[in-house]
Order: sequence, then structure tokens, then C-alpha cells
Amino acid sequence: MPSSYTGLGVQLMNTGEKSGTWGTLTNTNWNIIEQISGGYIEVAVTSTPTTLAVNDGTTGAALAHRCITFTGEISENTVVTIPLDVQTFYIIKNSVSGGASSSYTVQFKYVSGSGSSVTWAAGDTGTKIIYATADDATNPNIVDATSAFVTATSTTTLTNKTLTSPKIGTSILDTNGLELMKITATGSAENEFTMAAGASGAGPTLSSTGSSDTNIDINVVPAGTGNVNLSADAVQIGDNNANATLTTQGTGDLILNTNNGSNAGNITLLDGANGNIDITTNGTGAIKFNDMAYVPQVAITSTSNAVAWDAQAASNAYHVTTENTIFSAPTNAVEGAFVCLEINYSDAHTIGWNTIFEFAASTEPTETAADTKTDLHVFRYNGAIWQEVGRTLNLSES
Repeated sequence: MPSSYTGLGVQLMNTGEKSGTWGTLTNTNWNIIEQISGGYIEVAVTSTPTTLAVNDGTTGAALAHRCITFTGEISENTVVTIPLDVQTFYIIKNSVSGGASSSYTVQFKYVSGSGSSVTWAAGDTGTKIIYATADDATNPNIVDATSAFVTATSTTTLTNKTLTSPKIGTSILDTNGLELMKITATGSAENEFTMAAGASGAGPTLSSTGSSDTNIDINVVPAGTGNVNLSADAVQIGDNNANATLTTQGTGDLILNTNNGSNAGNITLLDGANGNIDITTNGTGAIKFNDMAYVPQVAITSTSNAVAWDAQAASNAYHVTTENTIFSAPTNAVEGAFVCLEINYSDAHTIGWNTIFEFAASTEPTETAADTKTDLHVFRYNGAIWQEVGRTLNLSES
């Protein structure tokens, strides 16, 4: 009975056969097995199909090598085939020039049948681990087992894979291999970002979380003088009905602009002790109040027959008389400022004025000085004196 051969070409000799040649034939078989175990070969793929045929009893058959590189140039979608009875696994790299630079694919399959196959997409020059099953005499399957051997140092495209607590390096790259995000390690890190998807009608959430800290900031730091830009028509701040606070970092002013151009109107809260709040309109624009605006009324009192008046803290002041008194020069006066004063008489107390108050005709008015009566005064500071703007005397108290 003559010898037979395996699907990869190893000769199986029968008892009593090949007398005197067993040594040579056996050495050839060992060489074939060595090829199958770890041999490497390059196969020029220049036509479709390209057939990887078996060489029974001799070495050199491409399909009897563990590692194969497809080379050559293709000008159409190309198929590479193996016989139906081959059962092994391959490490195959696609290096065809046409498949790497055009719209052509390379498919690895059995020579016939409807079993599964493995395909390199156009432009894919990657390496695949492929298992030829020979699991059916007519329609055997070829399986892409690459994903089962992915390691942290390999480069591959993951499709429908679950990553459980993966370790990512120092950056995430885009499809062009350029840095999309950089990741910096922190020694003894405690706090991190947590991202949560939103249900229908709700937005996703980016939170700062930690294993031990409870109040954790989120820090967004642009490079140099860059801005943090929020592309939204409305921005809400504050949480759980708490007061919302906007604070500058360091000693900078807080400025609210209407736009980032040269015609912006703005509100500026000046940093530093006794800082002003400046409101600047756009061009010839005006400050418009759509609802009532008012300055809260503040009580000022008389001590030792004198009234101390802080024009900044009590620009709309009222005084209930308790003694004959003189209104002292207001403190914190600012040029152009207006003050209003209501005097309520609780008895027939007399009123006098510091010389910094200037009245019409340089003559102090005769105050009502009668119980249950009220006098009103309005003054404007010109940088040196408080000039009388208007007065209304002898009103009845309500």
C-alpha cells in the first residue's frame, strides 16, 4: 500500500514500505514539521485567486509555513486560497502594495465552499492570527482569532470589545496618529473624572469623584492667555438651590462682556479693597431698567448733637431726630455722586449743616423742626462741596 500525505504535505509511510529511504524521507518530514511550527515565507499575491498549494512529501510549500507575508501589487479585490483539508493556524501580514494604497481588499479562504473567511480591508496592512478549521468536508470555516491574542503592547482595531479597567498610556491618538488627549499620571492619585450618560431628555454628566474627599473641584486650565469657550445659548451655575459664586483666581477683576469684540458692553467688578463696580454700555447705549430700581434706605443717627454720614453706605438716608443736631461732612464722597436725605422730626428739634453743604443763594433753609413733620433734601457732590439739587419741606409723616 503506497504512502499517504497529510493536508500540509507530511508523508505517512506504511509498514515495510520505502526500504532504505526512511532516513531521508523522515528528515524531509521533520523539515516540513519545522516549517509548520515556525517557518516564515513571503508569498507574491499578483492575481486572483492566488492558490497556496500543498507539496506532498517535499519542503517549501507556502501553506506549510506558520508565518506568511503577502507581497506583490494588486489592482482588484484579491482572494488567496488553501485546500479544503488544511487544518492549522497562521500568522499572516498583508503587505500587498495595491491593498495598502487603494480600494482593494485581500480575502483569505478555503478554495471552495460557503464557510467563513478572513478579509483585510482596503489599506489594512495589519497582521492577523487565523485558524483554518477544516471543520467540514465541503464548507470549512476560516476564523480570525486575532482578538484572542491582543496584548497591551499590540496595535489593533477593537470592534464590539469590552475593556475592563484598561491601563492607558500617556496619550490617546486620533485616526491620523496625532495626539487627541494627553494623560498625566499623579502620584498617589485620589480624585478622578466620572462620566455618566444621560437618560432621554437629560444631558450626560461629567463629575469629579474620589475615594476619600467629598468636596472636589474640577479644574479647567487653558494654555497661556487662552480662553475657556462654552458654546451654549445659556449657562447655568449653582447646585441644589445653593448660592452660585463666580470668583476670579488671584487678584484679577471679574468682567462680564456682551461679546468678544471691540464693541462689547461690560460689567466689571474691580478687585482690591473698596473696589468699584463699573458698568459700561456699548457705544451710545444706555442702562435700561425694565423693572423698578431703588436704593435701599439706611438710618443715620445723631450722637453728641452731630450726625455722621457715610455717603457710600447710606446714599439714601433717613434720620429720626432725637436731639438738636448738625449734619457733619459726609465721608467717602465721590465726585458726581448723589445723596438723598429724609428728616423725620420726633419733636421740635433744630437742624444745622456743615459748611460743605451748599444751598441756593448760599443760605441754609429754615427746616420745619416740628413734631410729626418731614423734610426731604437731595445733594450732588462736585468734588469739593455737596450742592443742593432739591428740597421739599414740611411734609406730613405717614
